[in-house]
Amino acid sequence: MRALRHRNYRLFFIGQLISLIGTWMQMVAQPWLVYRLTGSSLLLGTVGFASQIPVFLLAFIGGAVADRFDRRRVVIATQTAAMILAFVLAFLTLTHTVKVWHIIVLSALLGLVNAFDMPARQAFIVLLVDRDDLMNAIALNSSIFNGARVLGPAVAGMLIAGIGEGWCFFVNGVSYIAVIIGLLLMKVDLERASARTGSGLRHILEGFRYVRRMRTIRTLLLLLALISLVGMPYSVLMPVVADRILHGGARGLGILMGVTGVGALAGAMSLAVRTGTRGLGKVVGYASAGFGVSLILFSISRFFWLSALFLVPVGFCFMVQMAASNTLVQTMVPDHLRGRVMAVHVMMFMGMAPFGSFIAGAIAEKLGAPMAIASGAIICLLGAGVFLSKLRGLQLVASESPRVHAEMPKAT
Repeated sequence: MRALRHRNYRLFFIGQLISLIGTWMQMVAQPWLVYRLTGSSLLLGTVGFASQIPVFLLAFIGGAVADRFDRRRVVIATQTAAMILAFVLAFLTLTHTVKVWHIIVLSALLGLVNAFDMPARQAFIVLLVDRDDLMNAIALNSSIFNGARVLGPAVAGMLIAGIGEGWCFFVNGVSYIAVIIGLLLMKVDLERASARTGSGLRHILEGFRYVRRMRTIRTLLLLLALISLVGMPYSVLMPVVADRILHGGARGLGILMGVTGVGALAGAMSLAVRTGTRGLGKVVGYASAGFGVSLILFSISRFFWLSALFLVPVGFCFMVQMAASNTLVQTMVPDHLRGRVMAVHVMMFMGMAPFGSFIAGAIAEKLGAPMAIASGAIICLLGAGVFLSKLRGLQLVASESPRVHAEMPKAT
């Protein structure tokens, strides 16, 4: 893989791989802990809402910070804060003093950290590789995210069933050490990572204006927001599906999350072997449609292994749609706006999910988890159809990006 030729990216790759295994362990253990304590679909949605709403509200500030300050230092600070939060949750759980309100508060604090971490990490990648290797780096980044998604849930399922959720949180805290060490060992081009000064408000609004003027990017992000709002919440309801519908318990939850990761890993690797962006627009549209269809089939199934099978294309299509959209946006945006535009990307990807999680939890409480998942999947399918119908026009508008770049002033 071309991106791995760069020393900085290799350090980033190794650290992220170790850290993300721990992250996925916590992402499985935390909702299971909430479900074990309360048995409530609504509270599952509430915790999901608390963890993601700060991203929606504050990611635009995080993007401005990423464009104004040393991105490496920003990521080191956010990773350290996330590590501390993981250890606090581990302590509360292992001492059997954890309450649901503890989980909600810690989830909200982690969301606050992610509002600064995610835009900075997205924009930081461009400093680690040459522009020609950027697409490969993005695809590899998605690959390690989903490689960890295969291993992390499987380990978490066994630990939860054997010794409890607290040790998953502890392992996650320890795993952050690897990525922090990798970041400290990097030698980043100071000129490319230089801070920028100027009006803070103007700096923030500049990114929003750019997205508004670029129809192609705007439409990609709107589709991503729709998938995040009505499609992604299926993962919040997985403990309910695994236990009440499929009768798999904690081990079943780990398996279901793991097979989703297998599909997502395959999707990320399929993009990693591509050498250009030609045709990625169609890939985004068809992957969104495939995601909707697969999720509908998953919501209908009442057999554990058949449901697990349907989750493979769910993971594959979601990852292809997300990573291809990311690649298209990253290749079109100018460097001086990258942090702020990626902040809008994060707001659409992660920021819409809390609303979806809360709504899906409420629907599941009244009508059941399968109905909540199916209704969101149908809307995803309709959104994909609208996107594909507009695709030809978007391809024409994409050629205007150099002109738009030239018209957008740099922050001074």
